[in-house]
Amino acid sequence: MIKTFLNSESGAVTVDWVVLTAAIVGLGLAVMAVVSSGVENLSGDIQTQLETNHITTSFGD
Repeated sequence: MIKTFLNSESGAVTVDWVVLTAAIVGLGLAVMAVVSSGVENLSGDIQTQLETNHITTSFGD
């Protein structure tokens, strides 16, 4: 019974999937940490542009 247990490889695929999933989540968090400051700056620039430009819909005001 112990010999059969030691030769069994049915859990190896599960371990591989757990490691791969953890790596993908880690990479996603790292990318978000790098990109978030740039996105924040860009959204601030867009907000400033939208607040300063006013569109008029009538002539001669």
